[in-house]
Amino acid sequence: MTAKISYADVEVGTELPPQTFPVTRATLVRYAGASGDFNPIHWNEKFAKEVGLPDVIAHGMFTMAEAIRVVTDWTGDPGAVVEYGVRFTKPVVVPNDDQGAVIEVAGKVAAKLDDNTVRVDLTATCAGQKVLGMSRAVVRLA
Repeated sequence: MTAKISYADVEVGTELPPQTFPVTRATLVRYAGASGDFNPIHWNEKFAKEVGLPDVIAHGMFTMAEAIRVVTDWTGDPGAVVEYGVRFTKPVVVPNDDQGAVIEVAGKVAAKLDDNTVRVDLTATCAGQKVLGMSRAVVRLA
Protein backbone atom coordinates (compact mmCIF):
# COMPACT_ATOMS: atom_id res chain seq x y z
CA MET A 1 0.00 0.00 0.00
CA THR A 2 1.02 3.60 -0.45
CA ALA A 3 -0.46 6.78 0.92
CA LYS A 4 -3.38 8.15 -1.04
CA ILE A 5 -2.55 11.76 -0.16
CA SER A 6 -0.11 13.54 -2.47
CA TYR A 7 2.76 15.51 -0.95
CA ALA A 8 2.18 18.24 -3.57
CA ASP A 9 -1.45 18.66 -2.44
CA VAL A 10 -0.58 19.25 1.23
CA GLU A 11 0.44 22.54 2.81
CA VAL A 12 1.55 23.47 6.30
CA GLY A 13 -1.69 24.02 8.21
CA THR A 14 -3.65 21.34 6.36
CA GLU A 15 -6.09 19.92 8.91
CA LEU A 16 -6.82 16.22 9.08
CA PRO A 17 -10.42 15.16 9.67
CA PRO A 18 -10.91 14.99 13.46
CA GLN A 19 -12.26 11.83 15.02
CA THR A 20 -13.73 10.70 18.32
CA PHE A 21 -13.07 7.32 19.89
CA PRO A 22 -15.40 5.94 22.57
CA VAL A 23 -13.75 3.93 25.35
CA THR A 24 -15.69 1.69 27.71
CA ARG A 25 -14.63 -0.83 30.30
CA ALA A 26 -15.38 -3.55 27.74
CA THR A 27 -12.99 -1.83 25.32
CA LEU A 28 -10.26 -1.96 27.97
CA VAL A 29 -10.86 -5.66 28.67
CA ARG A 30 -10.59 -6.45 24.95
CA TYR A 31 -7.40 -4.39 24.67
CA ALA A 32 -5.92 -6.08 27.74
CA GLY A 33 -6.53 -9.47 26.15
CA ALA A 34 -5.02 -8.43 22.84
CA SER A 35 -2.00 -6.69 24.36
CA GLY A 36 -1.38 -8.96 27.32
CA ASP A 37 -1.41 -5.92 29.65
CA PHE A 38 -3.63 -7.01 32.53
CA ASN A 39 -2.48 -4.34 34.98
CA PRO A 40 -5.44 -3.96 37.38
CA ILE A 41 -5.46 -0.15 37.04
CA HIS A 42 -7.09 -0.79 33.66
CA TRP A 43 -9.98 -2.94 34.89
CA ASN A 44 -10.25 -2.99 38.70
CA GLU A 45 -11.82 0.17 40.10
CA LYS A 46 -11.00 -0.69 43.73
CA PHE A 47 -7.34 -1.27 42.94
CA ALA A 48 -7.07 1.86 40.75
CA LYS A 49 -8.44 4.02 43.58
CA GLU A 50 -6.19 2.35 46.16
CA VAL A 51 -3.12 3.43 44.15
CA GLY A 52 -4.37 7.01 43.93
CA LEU A 53 -6.13 7.09 40.57
CA PRO A 54 -9.61 8.62 40.25
CA ASP A 55 -10.94 5.44 38.61
CA VAL A 56 -9.92 2.83 36.04
CA ILE A 57 -7.77 4.37 33.30
CA ALA A 58 -7.21 3.41 29.68
CA HIS A 59 -3.90 1.89 28.70
CA GLY A 60 -1.47 4.56 27.50
CA MET A 61 -0.59 2.53 24.43
CA PHE A 62 -4.30 2.16 23.64
CA THR A 63 -4.72 5.94 23.79
CA MET A 64 -1.64 6.39 21.61
CA ALA A 65 -2.96 3.85 19.08
CA GLU A 66 -6.36 5.51 18.85
CA ALA A 67 -4.75 8.90 18.22
CA ILE A 68 -2.61 7.72 15.29
CA ARG A 69 -5.73 6.39 13.57
CA VAL A 70 -6.48 9.98 12.54
CA VAL A 71 -3.24 9.91 10.52
CA THR A 72 -3.55 6.39 9.12
CA ASP A 73 -7.16 6.98 8.07
CA TRP A 74 -6.11 10.24 6.37
CA THR A 75 -3.22 8.67 4.44
CA GLY A 76 -5.04 5.44 3.68
CA ASP A 77 -1.88 3.47 4.55
CA PRO A 78 -0.70 2.61 8.07
CA GLY A 79 2.72 1.85 6.57
CA ALA A 80 3.08 5.53 5.62
CA VAL A 81 3.88 6.37 9.27
CA VAL A 82 7.67 6.66 9.48
CA GLU A 83 7.92 7.93 13.09
CA TYR A 84 5.44 8.44 15.90
CA GLY A 85 5.86 9.55 19.48
CA VAL A 86 3.87 11.06 22.31
CA ARG A 87 4.17 12.13 25.92
CA PHE A 88 1.45 10.91 28.25
CA THR A 89 0.11 13.98 30.07
CA LYS A 90 -3.16 12.88 31.71
CA PRO A 91 -4.86 9.51 31.99
CA VAL A 92 -8.07 8.69 30.17
CA VAL A 93 -10.42 7.94 33.07
CA VAL A 94 -13.07 5.38 32.09
CA PRO A 95 -16.11 5.32 34.40
CA ASN A 96 -18.14 2.16 34.87
CA ASP A 97 -21.28 3.29 33.10
CA ASP A 98 -22.91 2.96 29.69
CA GLN A 99 -21.07 6.05 28.41
CA GLY A 100 -17.42 5.41 29.28
CA ALA A 101 -15.06 8.07 28.00
CA VAL A 102 -14.43 9.71 24.63
CA ILE A 103 -11.01 10.51 23.20
CA GLU A 104 -11.15 13.41 20.73
CA VAL A 105 -8.29 13.68 18.25
CA ALA A 106 -7.42 16.39 15.73
CA GLY A 107 -4.36 16.69 13.55
CA LYS A 108 -2.61 19.31 11.45
CA VAL A 109 0.34 19.27 9.07
CA ALA A 110 2.99 21.21 10.97
CA ALA A 111 5.91 20.91 8.53
CA LYS A 112 6.77 19.69 5.05
CA LEU A 113 10.00 17.71 5.22
CA ASP A 114 12.29 15.98 2.72
CA ASP A 115 11.56 12.79 0.78
CA ASN A 116 7.79 13.40 0.49
CA THR A 117 7.33 13.38 4.25
CA VAL A 118 5.34 15.69 6.49
CA ARG A 119 5.15 16.13 10.24
CA VAL A 120 1.66 15.91 11.64
CA ASP A 121 0.97 17.27 15.10
CA LEU A 122 -1.93 15.64 16.93
CA THR A 123 -4.08 16.95 19.76
CA ALA A 124 -5.80 14.30 21.88
CA THR A 125 -8.22 15.29 24.62
CA CYS A 126 -10.67 13.59 26.93
CA ALA A 127 -13.22 15.45 29.05
CA GLY A 128 -11.64 18.74 27.99
CA GLN A 129 -8.14 17.78 29.14
CA LYS A 130 -5.13 17.09 26.93
CA VAL A 131 -4.20 13.43 27.38
CA LEU A 132 -1.22 13.32 25.01
CA GLY A 133 1.50 15.92 24.67
CA MET A 134 4.10 16.32 21.93
CA SER A 135 2.06 13.91 19.83
CA ARG A 136 3.79 13.93 16.46
CA ALA A 137 4.01 11.67 13.47
CA VAL A 138 6.23 11.79 10.41
CA VAL A 139 4.36 10.43 7.42
CA ARG A 140 5.53 9.61 3.89
CA LEU A 141 2.99 10.76 1.31
CA ALA A 142 2.53 9.80 -2.32
